[in-house]
Amino acid sequence: MNKVETNVRGKVFILETGKIARQADGAVIAQCGDTVVLATVVSDKIPRKGLDFFPLTIDYLEKAYSAGKIPGGFFKREGRLSEKEILTSRLIDRPIRPLLPKGFFCETQGIVNVLSYGDENIADILGIISMSAAFTISDVPISGPVGAVRIGRIAGSFVINPDLREVEECDLDLIVAGTEDAVVMVEGESQEITEADLLEAIRMAHQEIKRLCAFQKELQAMVAKEKRLVIPLVVSEELKKTVTDISTEKIKSAITIPDKLRRQNVLDEILKETIEKLNTGEVDISTEIISVFNGIEEELVRGMIINDNIRVDGRRPEDIRKIHCEAGILPRTHGSALFVRGETQCLTVVTLGTAEDEQKINALEGDSTKTFMLHYNFPPFSVGEVKPLRSPGRREIGHGMLAERALKAVIPTKSEFPYTIRIVSDILESNGSSSMATVCGGSLALMDAGVPVKAHVAGIAMGLMKEGDKIVILTDILGLEDHLGDMDFKVTGTEKGVTAFQLDTKIGGIPHEVFEKALEQARQGRLFILNKMRETIAEPRENLAPYAPRIYTMQVKQDKIRDVIGTGGKVIRGIIEQTGVKIDIDDSGLINIASPDGESAKKAMDIITSITAEAELGKIYLGKVKRVVDFGAFVEIFPGTEGLLHISQISDKRISKVTDEIKEEDEVLVKVIEIDKFGRIRLSRKEALREQSR
Repeated sequence: MNKVETNVRGKVFILETGKIARQADGAVIAQCGDTVVLATVVSDKIPRKGLDFFPLTIDYLEKAYSAGKIPGGFFKREGRLSEKEILTSRLIDRPIRPLLPKGFFCETQGIVNVLSYGDENIADILGIISMSAAFTISDVPISGPVGAVRIGRIAGSFVINPDLREVEECDLDLIVAGTEDAVVMVEGESQEITEADLLEAIRMAHQEIKRLCAFQKELQAMVAKEKRLVIPLVVSEELKKTVTDISTEKIKSAITIPDKLRRQNVLDEILKETIEKLNTGEVDISTEIISVFNGIEEELVRGMIINDNIRVDGRRPEDIRKIHCEAGILPRTHGSALFVRGETQCLTVVTLGTAEDEQKINALEGDSTKTFMLHYNFPPFSVGEVKPLRSPGRREIGHGMLAERALKAVIPTKSEFPYTIRIVSDILESNGSSSMATVCGGSLALMDAGVPVKAHVAGIAMGLMKEGDKIVILTDILGLEDHLGDMDFKVTGTEKGVTAFQLDTKIGGIPHEVFEKALEQARQGRLFILNKMRETIAEPRENLAPYAPRIYTMQVKQDKIRDVIGTGGKVIRGIIEQTGVKIDIDDSGLINIASPDGESAKKAMDIITSITAEAELGKIYLGKVKRVVDFGAFVEIFPGTEGLLHISQISDKRISKVTDEIKEEDEVLVKVIEIDKFGRIRLSRKEALREQSR
């Protein structure tokens, strides 16, 4: 076994290998505090034929035993990946993938198993570092290693790797991954942080990343295997020249077609003609022809942008496509909007629910609930394709979570707006930045639904073309620019600041000065889009949609909760049956009453008020005589509360029998004249009658 140690924020950070999973190409145990993960990587020795991408799969698996738990459900074992596991799998994949060389087509699988889960809130960070270390010591040719760190901010001060308790106090939750030279991946959310503060957090994170990369190299020096040679696809110079001569001018003309589908159809036809013309021998050379053809297309598109500052749809680098917004387009929904930017079209719908609709989450860090959810759908017709419909894929879950984080910063608290909020985003057309369209459409739909959000949130995707010292940053990238570019940097926020961000690169990393320029260009674009959105709807609607539930809130004392619920829930069920409302009571005594109409809610609130009411000294009540005894009567002044009306307090004149004046079930006016230290109530009828006669 080989082991290296360092210190991260006062805790020992350990990487070790050689003891566990020795048949994998690379296996590393990472530990910090009580959190332990195992990362393994295995790569086939024979490349897969016919591929033009690196076939990498990374899975992050949380074992219930790691937190001393047994899985819920009927089968009592881990099943398909949870949403958190999928998001963390993507988080680990994204900084690793761009560091593998072009032309490496061996099927490769990385798996991170969480073996012990502590309160350090570091399992995802350990997942990135341990996976990087596993690749680094294996024979897989990677240009890493990669380090990663979480940066939080508490009361204006940055904190490295905040734990579960501290992260609740943070107004910034940022994960940064990178090499010793540059940042490769950024993801996180914030409470309207400024661009300058975000840059400072990234700079601080990269200093720690450099140290973690050097730390992994210590382990590599002990055990590293010789890296495999990558043999790129060899294309003869004669074939390159022939394909170039035949297709270059046609491709140059095709890439300037603004319409996405028409442009792609023309390019496909040119490629088809080129293959039919040249692939006539006994040996199939179509793969080589496609490789040369794609290279020509990439070179022409990038050349237009880098040398001429012109994009395929005619825009300049900083230009934003035409924007169209509509709100309130669906009659029966609680809130709806259509957001269109160029050829990307997003329909967003808001649904308001009650506490019964909250999402219950069972996780290693503990059970919790969510009252705000955003679900993103990407149907195949949005890009003109035919595919079977399946449950949401990793991309859909990732895009949905990014948009959810972006909007979460402006969502009111439960005490301010006691509803469960669900947004559904259906992408109807797509040509780049559909997740950012979801943010814009979601913001519009929230205001249309009357949700009292603090401000509009807009999102924009930034791209990068880099050739040597020439750098061009693109605002509002197309799908083609994402595919052929070097960066996809998504930034969302309000006028005040940034709320969410996500960076992916295809090159070795992004220099700090490029970050700074991209963030400023994104800010300018975001402000432009926010103005367009405000032209459609500037503030939340004053009233909820007619079909949205109405939730009314009331507060009762904690010792009255049991009275409202009743034995076995008898009282609360009776209220629900009488009124048709939904009732939710929390441990603090806060009661939410959901009803389709105000009359039913008022009736339920009146019943609860009468159940929880307390007698007031000196107040007159119209009570009902419940029992008559020799020395007086017990009068119910409101449901569940009785007081003693002594015989001496029934009348101004002397009476010998109580029943001479009152009988059971009679309604009588009584005044509260005493409440003793045990809460017992004394009543007076004669005092009440005197006051009434004045």
